[in-house]
Amino acid sequence: MVKNQIDIITMGCSKNLVDSELLMKQFEANGYTCTHDSKRPRGEIVVINTCGFINDAKEESISTILEFAQAKEQGRIRKLYVMGCLSQRYKDKLEEEIPEVDKYYGKFDYKQLLTDLGKAEIESCNGVRHLTTPRHYAYLKISEGCDRHCAYCAIPIITGKHVSRPMDEILDEVRRLVGQGVKEFQVIAQELTFYGLDIDGKPHIAQLIEQMADIPGVKWIRLHYAYPANFPYDLLRVMREKPNVCKYLDIALQHISDNMLTAMHRHVTKAETYQLVSRLRQEVPDIHLRTTLMVGFPGETDADFEELMEFTRWARFERMGAFAYSEEEDTYSGMNYKDDVPPEVKQKRLDRLMALQQEISAEIEAEKVGTVMRVIIDRKEGDYYVGRTEFCSPEVDPEVLIPAETKRLHLGRFYQVKITHSEEFDLYGIVQ
Repeated sequence: MVKNQIDIITMGCSKNLVDSELLMKQFEANGYTCTHDSKRPRGEIVVINTCGFINDAKEESISTILEFAQAKEQGRIRKLYVMGCLSQRYKDKLEEEIPEVDKYYGKFDYKQLLTDLGKAEIESCNGVRHLTTPRHYAYLKISEGCDRHCAYCAIPIITGKHVSRPMDEILDEVRRLVGQGVKEFQVIAQELTFYGLDIDGKPHIAQLIEQMADIPGVKWIRLHYAYPANFPYDLLRVMREKPNVCKYLDIALQHISDNMLTAMHRHVTKAETYQLVSRLRQEVPDIHLRTTLMVGFPGETDADFEELMEFTRWARFERMGAFAYSEEEDTYSGMNYKDDVPPEVKQKRLDRLMALQQEISAEIEAEKVGTVMRVIIDRKEGDYYVGRTEFCSPEVDPEVLIPAETKRLHLGRFYQVKITHSEEFDLYGIVQ
């Protein structure tokens, strides 16, 4: 093991990743060397930043904790600490069941770890991060928590009420990151369209994005995790008018039947959802929509599911993910509904929905063949440079593959790329 080296393992979403990056900067300011998600952790200390959102994520987090608890017992690491959503929610139970962990922290008290290691929080590093992403893009978290209280969701239980970061603080962080070479910002929150409502009762997401777009050096801004109810339509004007605000919106819709939307406590109707999607496409031509849909929620009938299939055919989402409902303890649906859709029915519905989306995605990507698109290069992989258009978020969306033999490209730079052919999810092209 390497003395004074800390290996940080991040599970779950990009919001957790930002927390890990903040902690890494504090560790480094205190004289530690840090690695992130190393394939072969060699430090004397391991910190696991856990996810506690759904069963699969919880199981993955627990499996990782157990793996490193064994490494500690075998003398391969000296100290093991756990933080994040899982330990925020199940701290007492985890302490009892996996006592090999030296200490558990929640989602908001993790900087106490510095004190427990005999170090101090370095004030000049507050809000400063060690970026773990390629240096040309970063995630930008604008708030914590959520006030929506959907019936199936444990996030408000874990993270508490929505708390917006001050706008000046966010804009200062953007300027600082631009100074470090960041060109592209993935704006993230549990629910970004709620931004500002907790401050003065008014949504300020459009104002924030407009001011971000005016900062020199900001080339792309991409918006993640919007909510359909009470959507702030002035945001669409900003997307339309500011060329560096990507025509891309990640908005989780979950379902379309009024029966399901009511049971899920989504506070939006089928008619309003159709109207929303229509308006998004009308006001921001060429917008690419990413959504998440759920099948198998308690009470979902065949008719409800067929409504969802019909909606998906109509909406033709450029990007879509789906998952089967799994019961979460302490949520409204977990306490009040019977999980009455059989697992095999859930899986069949999920397979049908994803097969439909695969067809839609293949058709949409094929329509891009012959066009010239602006692409940023993320990495070189084998015989290809791998990049993305403004319509693609890192790690989850289609990529553009450019043969490396034709021309030497630079990571983090933009190129005009002619799309030569497509597959179901990826594009191929040559630099013009």
